[in-house]
Amino acid sequence: MSRSIVRQSKFRHVFGQMVKAEQAYDDIRVSKVTWDSSFCAVNPKFLAVIVESSGGGAFLVLPLSQTGRVDKNYPLVNGHSGPVLDIDWCPHDDNILASCSEDCTAMVWQIPDHTLTRPISDPVVVLEGHSKRVGIVTWHPTARNILLTAGSDNLIIIWNVGTGEPLISMDDHPDLIYSISWNRNGSLFCTTSKDRRLRVCDPRKREVVAERLAPHEGIRPMRAIFTRDGNIFTTGFTRMSQRELGLWDPTNFEEPIALLELDTSNGVLLPYYDADANMVYLCGKGDSSIRYFEITEEPPYVHYLNTFSTKEPQRGMGFMPKRGVDVTKCEIARLFKLLDKKCEPITMTVPRKSDLFQDDLYPDTAGPEPPMEPEEWLDGRDEDPILVSMREGYVPPKSRELKVAKKNVLDSRPTTRRSMSTLDTNSLPLPSLFLVYFS
Repeated sequence: MSRSIVRQSKFRHVFGQMVKAEQAYDDIRVSKVTWDSSFCAVNPKFLAVIVESSGGGAFLVLPLSQTGRVDKNYPLVNGHSGPVLDIDWCPHDDNILASCSEDCTAMVWQIPDHTLTRPISDPVVVLEGHSKRVGIVTWHPTARNILLTAGSDNLIIIWNVGTGEPLISMDDHPDLIYSISWNRNGSLFCTTSKDRRLRVCDPRKREVVAERLAPHEGIRPMRAIFTRDGNIFTTGFTRMSQRELGLWDPTNFEEPIALLELDTSNGVLLPYYDADANMVYLCGKGDSSIRYFEITEEPPYVHYLNTFSTKEPQRGMGFMPKRGVDVTKCEIARLFKLLDKKCEPITMTVPRKSDLFQDDLYPDTAGPEPPMEPEEWLDGRDEDPILVSMREGYVPPKSRELKVAKKNVLDSRPTTRRSMSTLDTNSLPLPSLFLVYFS
């Protein structure tokens, strides 16, 4: 007797759905800068989009509830003197956003809970240490106030934004860095570079602990992200310019765990990872579709689930943290698709008949409380994220005001601080800063 064997998975029937037109964000002048970042960042409170701006760089920050047409005179965040290239919300404070720009700086901003009535042009902290444009900014997943930046000077700097000081600098990359991703507890990060190498770096030892030449044989840009199991998921191109994805064990880079060819297209595939469901959403710039896959421990390890397609190509994409999804509708992910003049939310839902809370879909997820202070992480401590239950739905914490106390530099000018040996040519005299959190 023959029978077909179907792989058991609660995510096999996940389907995507565009929200109604009135729930989208219209009349947004999305940036046209030629840089392979997502141009969009989102958290349970706000949507931030890099926009076109005259006389410098700017981005738009909207409360999630403020849907519909955006007034053309809506205030922007506009402190950069060059185009903004990347933005990232702090995972430990939903009102803190980091940005980086062609003006060689990164900035940290405090966004008020209320709707903006005037532009924000004064950042909380300005981070100056790169000699060329800064293209990547990403927060540490478990340590408070730790921010990583990477620039076209091939330099990676890790900052304590509480003091405005560089803690660690790494110059191990001989060519342009395409992407950086922290692992789950922030002890390592992986990078892809124009020299076609995938590297795993230990920042506190200031060394590359593993690397692989050409995980994808094509010369076009690659992307890499850590999975919750410590493996690395990559996207890139074959020698024949076909897009492909791979799954790698960083302790054994000789052979991939999985390697899968997808299609022929020019757009770089940006991966967005859901650690709770172990799913990856692939969004190609210029594509009009989103493919999603499940990563498992059984062959073929990366399982294609489905494709969500729309009519218009996407300019960028934002990915909501799990804390911000609607558990009452069995929504497991929400993506924010950028078009030329608007942003459309897309919900990913598991079909269930019951209205009860689905324990199997919503394990405890990473919450907003950081388990470590910067000094503890720098001293070698590692902690996984502090988990919170999704059972009652996510309730945003009260906004914690971020204040910066600055000493008069002329009264007690500190000795010139150098970030690391790699920054010997870039002295960084910084005023003494510290952040004070209070409810």
